Amino acid sequence: MRTLRHNSPGFKTSLNSLKRSAEAHPQVRKTVQDVLEAIRMEGDSALLEFTERFGGPRLTAKQLRVTGKPKVDAETKEAVATAHANVLAFARKSLRENWTMKNAQGGLVGERFDPFKRVGIYVPGGTAPLVSTAVMTVTLAAAAGVPEIVVTTPSDTEGKVNEALHFALEHCGATEIYRVGGAQAIGVLAHGTETIKPVQKIFGPGNAYVVEAKRQVFGHVAIDLLPGPSEILVLADASAEAAWIAADLLAQAEHGKGSSILFVTNSSKLLKDVEKKIEQQLQTLSRQEHLAGVLENGCTLILVKSLQDGIEIANDFAPEHIAIIAKDEDKIAARIHTAGAIFLGGYSPVAAGDFLAGPSHTLPTGGAGKAFPGLTVDMFQRRTSLVNFDAKSLKKSLQTIAKFSEIEGLDAHGRSAAIRFE
Repeated sequence: MRTLRHNSPGFKTSLNSLKRSAEAHPQVRKTVQDVLEAIRMEGDSALLEFTERFGGPRLTAKQLRVTGKPKVDAETKEAVATAHANVLAFARKSLRENWTMKNAQGGLVGERFDPFKRVGIYVPGGTAPLVSTAVMTVTLAAAAGVPEIVVTTPSDTEGKVNEALHFALEHCGATEIYRVGGAQAIGVLAHGTETIKPVQKIFGPGNAYVVEAKRQVFGHVAIDLLPGPSEILVLADASAEAAWIAADLLAQAEHGKGSSILFVTNSSKLLKDVEKKIEQQLQTLSRQEHLAGVLENGCTLILVKSLQDGIEIANDFAPEHIAIIAKDEDKIAARIHTAGAIFLGGYSPVAAGDFLAGPSHTLPTGGAGKAFPGLTVDMFQRRTSLVNFDAKSLKKSLQTIAKFSEIEGLDAHGRSAAIRFE
């Protein structure tokens, strides 16, 4: 763990070093480019080859699709159903609705929001079956009314997909599930193969190769955002409970490589207590290998002179998650403008947002929160503008249309309106 103090030499320089770059490593870019090109040109054969080469099973094209009924216990079904209900209710509340109005000349204008017909969702497998990601993505697609929801997720070396993940995907509305991971999964969603049809838009988080693949296929298809490794920033004053903060930091650290965990406080005592609690709690957790790397390379504890300084650090860092535990937490939250999600108070652990609160946990990372929001249900809707003039409203518009046509030197534009009254 690294500790930064406001009264130490080089404090501002050290803060600048916390800024992340979403730029992929050149080798990652080249590998992804080669994979995508092979998928586009060779279809299933390239997909199957890359699946085996990158640590997956040896499959045939007929084995790509996940079939059968998953077997899970009652407690798993209940947990998935509980989370799904919250996320679905939140999504339905957030849906964009069609609307119309009359403009100043009496023309009817408006917007229509239709679901995409076919979307692709990537759900990571990796070191943990992210059942919650299935809930936080597929549910939104179903709430928007998408008829074809295609999911790709890596399997183990024997071709098995985690039963709980399989159940969650089906429960939340997936219509097709394929045991495919990595950049090749993004390639098949974008370009299609003989077995898997391409989609209109791709969603979901992933590792550096998956994120870079999404970046490279943008234009062939639409994408949601580029979510990378997990991040948390906890901003707290002396009123906070050190053990709770340590637990929140470790919870995000266990996502492993690339994760960033920051603690910012104006209390020297709290900072020392949190550091001590992290060391104590670490010994009780199972994912030691993943935690150790993050604590060594991605954990920073920061002592600031005032919480105002902490707010500035938070907005500059633009964390995926920010937890605010302070006496004036509502006022502080109102001044946070770049976080993917804000968690208020001691009883709002980020894990609650990860698993069941309601908003999707797919959020911007790597500083992208300065410009991008997290995943929302309206991203599964395609917007179309509507225009409907009658003779009276068009006639009232003629003078303006004619003037713009004259200014821009586009006389055919003006004629196309005026001809209707000749």
